[in-house]
Amino acid sequence: MKIIALMCAAALIAGSAAAQDGGKPIPTTLSLGTATPGGGFPLYGGAFADIMNKADPTLTIEPRATKGSTENIPLLEAGQLDIALVAGEPAYEAFKGIGRPATKLKIITALYSNPGMFVVRADSPYKTIRDLVGKPIAFGAKGSGLVILSRYVLDGLGLNQDKDFQAIYLDHAGDGPAMVQDGRVAALWGAGLGWPGFKTMSESPGGARFIAPNAEEIAQIRAKHTFLKPMVVAPGSYPNQPASIDSVGSWSFILARETLPDDIAYRLAKTLHGAEAAFGEKLAQAKETTAVNTVAAAPSIELIHPGVLKYFREIGLVK
Repeated sequence: MKIIALMCAAALIAGSAAAQDGGKPIPTTLSLGTATPGGGFPLYGGAFADIMNKADPTLTIEPRATKGSTENIPLLEAGQLDIALVAGEPAYEAFKGIGRPATKLKIITALYSNPGMFVVRADSPYKTIRDLVGKPIAFGAKGSGLVILSRYVLDGLGLNQDKDFQAIYLDHAGDGPAMVQDGRVAALWGAGLGWPGFKTMSESPGGARFIAPNAEEIAQIRAKHTFLKPMVVAPGSYPNQPASIDSVGSWSFILARETLPDDIAYRLAKTLHGAEAAFGEKLAQAKETTAVNTVAAAPSIELIHPGVLKYFREIGLVK
């Protein structure tokens, strides 16, 4: 058994070296953690896998539904996922070691910016975040990073998500729009360009309206939580959205398990960024998935996977 194990290890090392030295890529299958059905991560993850698998026939990325960011991080750390989608706030807490030991996971790519906001029915009487205090609000799926983003935003305004609102946490992200439309909740919280919940609400017969922090509230939030960045939802990002919307948020990432080999991470980066245009055509929010945005969005360059950095150095993006 020891001889067999050593032979397998030698084969892996040789194969890895071949891939790194420009040899024929080894067929590779990677598991990709996403989130619950109906949210932005499964939509993105499916498109990501499709583009990557077509761009590199030796690469097979298999999306796997999970509870979202807060489950994806421990699954990656346990080696039960190879790569996974993780929202900016849980990633920030994991990197910083907030409420837990600092993670050793690494960034493969930034996904897209996540400006957070509420959506209500067009005929709703609510106009501001303060108007929603005391009301039933769907804050997203239980394991979603959206829930953590809303906690930071509301805390920045001196509000407690669970005490100042009738907070509702969903089993499935896709359940939110129907709850707003039939009056079970006053509003749905979400984030990100092209987010399915916002799109469903915007396309509903009665229409929808967005509620985001005003300029004074944005300054108040960022004074307490400086890692949140000012972000803008451009006009027309959603149906029947004629004006831009200012808010705050962060970038989501694809993170990799600590033991993901450098040559595999290199292949992922080279394949992904070689297919940036095709990915952007397939999914609007994927237009933000670029090598440049990854370097800009990473909390520090050291958090980017060494294999990805090797590719970035080859293209002259980093030194």
